[in-house]
Amino acid sequence: MEEKILILDFGSQYTQLIARRVRELNVYCDIYPFNKIPTIDESIKGIILSGSPFSVKDANAPVPDLHGIKGKIPILGICYGAQYLAHSAGGHVYPSKHREYGRANMVYINEINPLFKNFTQGSQVWMSHGDTITGLPDGFNIIGSTNDVKVGAYQIEGESSFGIQLHPEVYHTTEGKQLLHNFVVTICGCSQSWTAESFVEETVKMLKSQLGNDKVVLGLSGGVDSSVAAMLLHQAIGKNLTCLFVDNGLLRKHEFEEVLDSYKHMGLNVVGVQARDHFLDALAGISDPEEKRKAIGRVFIEVFDAEAHKIKNVKWLAQGTIYPDVIESVSVNGPSATIKSHHNVGGLPEQMNLKVVEPLKLLFKDEVRRVGMSLNMEPTLLQRHPFPGPGLGIRILGEITGEKVTMLQEVDYLYIKGLREYDLYNKVWQAAAILLPVQSVGVMGDERTYEYVVALRAVTSTDGMTADWADLPHEFLRHISNKIINNVNGVNRVVYDISSKPPATIEWE
Repeated sequence: MEEKILILDFGSQYTQLIARRVRELNVYCDIYPFNKIPTIDESIKGIILSGSPFSVKDANAPVPDLHGIKGKIPILGICYGAQYLAHSAGGHVYPSKHREYGRANMVYINEINPLFKNFTQGSQVWMSHGDTITGLPDGFNIIGSTNDVKVGAYQIEGESSFGIQLHPEVYHTTEGKQLLHNFVVTICGCSQSWTAESFVEETVKMLKSQLGNDKVVLGLSGGVDSSVAAMLLHQAIGKNLTCLFVDNGLLRKHEFEEVLDSYKHMGLNVVGVQARDHFLDALAGISDPEEKRKAIGRVFIEVFDAEAHKIKNVKWLAQGTIYPDVIESVSVNGPSATIKSHHNVGGLPEQMNLKVVEPLKLLFKDEVRRVGMSLNMEPTLLQRHPFPGPGLGIRILGEITGEKVTMLQEVDYLYIKGLREYDLYNKVWQAAAILLPVQSVGVMGDERTYEYVVALRAVTSTDGMTADWADLPHEFLRHISNKIINNVNGVNRVVYDISSKPPATIEWE
């Protein structure tokens, strides 16, 4: 039975980050809403309670049922989790006199406590809380403090139950990984056997058992997730997998041909479907971003359904769903209000009467890449920037035409090629060129021009949840601006987007 850590989510923005940090220790973990705790069996080695936007004093504060759990297996309460454990046992939690947010230092740690093994006194930590624990119940012993927070960390006497006000999951806590290692490995006794190689072995075995001799169809996008999913299925069922790669006319320049060629070298059974005109006809006259997404999604389903029906006796639809998508659908706050239509194939499994198989639904994005590496997939494919399902359809603001698509494909081609030539491609998380519905005056030679403006975007990120604009060298920006204006008819001005996420998003639509 696979050992794991259970993370109870109280609505914190950092919950997924806690999970990713635990996974980096080669320990599997699952996130559950605080009010949907699964049956606790021997596979669960410990529980982490996340932070929360709530105060424990709020009337609607989240309250987990830890009856029969606390005191029997190790528990680590982080921020709200620590405050809840203290408050529920009769401790005192009040709004902080001085709100502690940002960097702090541990001025005291109990060096013999297992939670602080190999942790340096004075080490920098990250705090983010409006409430603080002002009085601990009997049997709760302080094991760490900062200048402003006396109860920075505690342990409950006679239990492997701990509470910490600091956030070990963020990079600003310089020894956060050590603290999580101490809890997960030393205290919980996890063996650190969750690796990309073990995932491949177990998943291929599971897929063989689940699918048997059934036929499976999968829609490839050319991206990392669907490609890795395809390779896992290929290892499990071989020729019984058919992959469809649909050219919606909104791909990057040469992408359809290049991606098909790369898949052939991987041994996959791939059918390329050219449907450019079908998509562009459906998009004619539409300017609203969500309406464009819906039109692209609708046509994709029509094209995919028609092609899939050419394959006899298909019983399964494979999807490259990854763990953040799964978490979102069962989050504390309920399903997200608006799911972007390119993240799903709404209604397709039911329409085609197919069962769904999702080989990657347990993995974060960085884990998908590691699995791809263990499958010996090409680094150039695994290192590809994320690219939205609607492609250039949401990078052309306003109405989409064939002329605008060709124009943006040329701009994008020069931009991405330039990033590679300047050795910048792998230093940014994602790069995009956006065609704005704006024209501006320019001068070329002795002639006045009135042509389109293009915005270039490049961001750095670890997971796409937050992102900073990439400070690309001015020399590169000067070079690429000249290259685009001199080589792409219809563009006479290039601007660079220096917005971070939040408050902006990575894509413009």
